[in-house]
Amino acid sequence: MARKKTAKSASKSDNTAAVNEKKEETVTKAEYDKLKNELDTQKEQFLRMAAEYDNFRKRTEKEKLATFDNAVATTVEAFLPVADNFALAVASSGDASDEFKKGLEMIQKQLDNAFKQLNIEEFGERGEEFDPKLHNAVQRVDDEELEEDYIASVYQKGYRIGDKIIRHAMVTVAQ
Repeated sequence: MARKKTAKSASKSDNTAAVNEKKEETVTKAEYDKLKNELDTQKEQFLRMAAEYDNFRKRTEKEKLATFDNAVATTVEAFLPVADNFALAVASSGDASDEFKKGLEMIQKQLDNAFKQLNIEEFGERGEEFDPKLHNAVQRVDDEELEEDYIASVYQKGYRIGDKIIRHAMVTVAQ
């Protein structure tokens, strides 16, 4: 009879263990869903933070380049009157010796190369279309060779670095 009790208690404990296992599975399923939701939330936060960091990195890189361009523009702006006067000296060196003219032209070429290395572009040539964003029109003149709103002559060349205008070109415009 003791054996029967033991068998009955063993089967009862097996049933209890089975019920407890099912309860644990149910709890585990609920916990699993909860943990999965938490993981999804954490993953979403991580992806957002990674995207924010990437945007921050790109923005600071643009700002760094803009800061460099602004520093170059400010420095070049200080040298533009010297470059203008030098261009005038080259243009008016008609009576000077050939060696002197050649020396002036060599220095002018060095200035142009320095501007090119700094990505400084000059603009404002006769025959270009007038653009009020780039050019300062100081006068309108009759010029039969040019169509209306084209540059007839240039008093002062304009300079830019990328999209940043260092100095607007001072021009006369055909009417």
